[in-house]
Amino acid sequence: MADMKAMEFTEELHLQPVQRPVPEPEAGEILVQVLASGVTPTEKLWYPTTHNADGTTRSKAIPGHEFSGIVSAVGEGVEDYRPGDRVFGMNDWFAEGATAEFCIAKPANLSLKPSSLSSVEAAATPIGALTAWQGLHDRAKLQKGERVLIHGAAGAVGLFAIQLAKLQGAYVIATASGTNIDFVKQLGADEVIDYRQQRFEDAGKVDIVFDTVGGETLTRSWSLLSHGGRLVTIAADAESTTDQRVKDAFFIVEPKGDELSSLAKLFDSGRLKAFVKAELALDEADEAYSGALTGNPGKLVIRI
Repeated sequence: MADMKAMEFTEELHLQPVQRPVPEPEAGEILVQVLASGVTPTEKLWYPTTHNADGTTRSKAIPGHEFSGIVSAVGEGVEDYRPGDRVFGMNDWFAEGATAEFCIAKPANLSLKPSSLSSVEAAATPIGALTAWQGLHDRAKLQKGERVLIHGAAGAVGLFAIQLAKLQGAYVIATASGTNIDFVKQLGADEVIDYRQQRFEDAGKVDIVFDTVGGETLTRSWSLLSHGGRLVTIAADAESTTDQRVKDAFFIVEPKGDELSSLAKLFDSGRLKAFVKAELALDEADEAYSGALTGNPGKLVIRI
């Protein structure tokens, strides 16, 4: 069995290079040759990084659950993809991730890669774009003409939430730091609030709040909802709350290939744009996951 290069977490949650056997796809699975993998530094803190699905302790996890690559092999029963197809997508949080030369994924969690995006750009999109799509459409049921407040609008999720809300015909109010105001305006936001200089409550009532920040920002947002208004949040601190309103508003993105396919069409039509903060090599993965890298808005991506 051939080996592959991969980066795995140590007990101290640093990333170290290792050689692992190339995984073999079982029935209903796809083996993807990874070309690029998106980075979410907070993955170090995620439950699946240190635990298996059954609650037992997990060690030496490979991170990176969004990726682009080439189908290398398919398991029995896979009909929608064939070797050579260029794909992008997500895999299960408890599976080994894509900070490696190969990873395993299920067909339902993939889509053909947008032809207009490079492999690096495509790897920067699945988690952020799907989170924005599911928050606005699946959860909040956004309608044309509604007023939407997006917190953390220059972040990896917020930048897609602005674009998708505008495509739906919403009026978008965005919060961001002063250095990102111009960027957020270029994405299409109708109003941008520098949260360090102005209270976002001054924006008035809204139909939807999309919160990516949590904490005090989330607490202060409830009062802005109009009659029938909806709040959705992805902030990690909301997961452990006892407040039922927050429990109902909190969600975790799910890998959905059909939604990725819809997003791919938007990318290829030019109506949706991807942003890469920086591109790093596989052996720079520990630096990428340190959370210390700053710079342009967008996603850090590891080129495999």
